[in-house]
Amino acid sequence: MTPIFPGSVDAAGQRATLGVLGGGQLGRMFVHAAQRLGYFTAVLEPDPQSPAGLVSHHHIQTGYDDPSGLAQLSQLCQAITTEFENVPAQALQTLALTRPVAPSAAVVGIAQNRIAEKAHFSACADLSGVSCGPYAVIETLTQLRAVQNERADLLPGILKTARMGYDGKGQVRVKNTDDLTAAWAELGSVACVLEKMLPLTAECSVLVARGWDGQVVSFAPQRNVHVDGILAVTHAYEGNMPPALATRARDAAVSIAQHLGYVGVLCIEFFVVADGSEHGGLVVNEMAPRPHNSGHYTLDACDASQFDLQVHTMAGLPLPQPRQHSPAIMLNLLGDVWFGADGQRREPDWYSVLSLPGTHLHLYGKLDARAGRKMGHLTITGPDILSVKTVAQRAAGLLGLPGLDAI
Repeated sequence: MTPIFPGSVDAAGQRATLGVLGGGQLGRMFVHAAQRLGYFTAVLEPDPQSPAGLVSHHHIQTGYDDPSGLAQLSQLCQAITTEFENVPAQALQTLALTRPVAPSAAVVGIAQNRIAEKAHFSACADLSGVSCGPYAVIETLTQLRAVQNERADLLPGILKTARMGYDGKGQVRVKNTDDLTAAWAELGSVACVLEKMLPLTAECSVLVARGWDGQVVSFAPQRNVHVDGILAVTHAYEGNMPPALATRARDAAVSIAQHLGYVGVLCIEFFVVADGSEHGGLVVNEMAPRPHNSGHYTLDACDASQFDLQVHTMAGLPLPQPRQHSPAIMLNLLGDVWFGADGQRREPDWYSVLSLPGTHLHLYGKLDARAGRKMGHLTITGPDILSVKTVAQRAAGLLGLPGLDAI
């Protein structure tokens, strides 16, 4: 990979331009990071009002698999990435014929399918030191019957679709074999994974950035709290989880990235299970081949954000080890914040929230607030953990956010 330097101009007079498939908030924050360094940007996204498309130099308004749109993106850009894992892997493969693409279509394909993902985690368990929890693949009625008759140890569990499940979608909790039959039918009898429910004490994630040359840097693990399957609170500070587990999670995430030959920013999510578990307290859950919601705090609490590292990796620039300069708590802002208890739309009390010390508001430019839709996030930083927690609790109370007891 020949480095693509910011602000450079090629022989044809074209500015160094970085492209992204997808126009959501992750694409928007990538675009901002790239532009701050001096790159031009191009977004391929069908939505004319997409958050990333509205702030990019170029917005190619086509479907992700549209040949003319992909050709235009390739012509405009010197390197291309994606902001979400459900973009067609074939589109990335097509783009990679003419341009550097990170992450690769093969890796994105693994992340798009829970069956392939778990197979990968199992394959590199010896290297990473962390395995996934007990599970079974259900793609056919025969496999369903086999699980019901031979794998009762997996119940109670969670049945998840192999594809397109995120933020609590595409999954059903099951207590017994009758529940399992009904849940598989409810999910359309598509390919699924049944995961055994484990005695969780916490959830955490680790962000890793790996360059074309194999250089790897990472952030310390962040502890996450979910409400109804959607991230609500992220704790990012020293002591947010036991040091030994934090080290294991970080080392495992780096090993998984190395095993994949990954290029770009990768998020690995883990379950922390009760002491005495056969899994040694840590289980790998899933991966996201992109920056992650739980890493948004890096924009305000670190000297290099996850989006800065995304730009560096795809452009072939050096990867500085990021340093966190302030403890932080991030609060996810869903569309529910814009509605009162009576269901009537209201404007959140931003004046009071922004009067609190150390508050950093990020709204994503989405015009339509809906329940469960990610509209923005609020990061609180401060000189110490106690002050950050105090402000975070006050802000969450002002906004009527769930998960107050988790702060």
